[in-house]
Amino acid sequence: MSTFFRELVRTGIYKRSQGRITRQVTFAAVVVAISLGLWQLTEALRGFGIAVQFGVPAALLVSGLWCVYRLVNVPAFADFLIAVEAEMNKVSWPTRPELVRASIVVLITIFSLAAILYSYDAFWRSLFQWTGIIP
Repeated sequence: MSTFFRELVRTGIYKRSQGRITRQVTFAAVVVAISLGLWQLTEALRGFGIAVQFGVPAALLVSGLWCVYRLVNVPAFADFLIAVEAEMNKVSWPTRPELVRASIVVLITIFSLAAILYSYDAFWRSLFQWTGIIP
């Protein structure tokens, strides 16, 4: 547990030049989640006065920003993010026409399956209504 607290108060950036994009995106995503939660907290503290309504969420925001900054620089997690970015660089991304064709195939498949399921449902519903099982 002492290594956790030691990492929490460090100010350095672990492997500064590696995995920058993945760390920045992770940082931004966690900050957005924290901000949305604190916005809800601000709404919940509406009747407690301006100092409490905005002071508590502001203090939590500052401490949350620091914790997230440290999180993306903890060596084990930073190494994971660096490895993720390295793997993402190996991915062969589709061209725009391939993406459009694949999306059309997926949409046609989804709508076809929805139509088939609807027809099965309609058939069984009408059969059960005809037999009197369902009023």
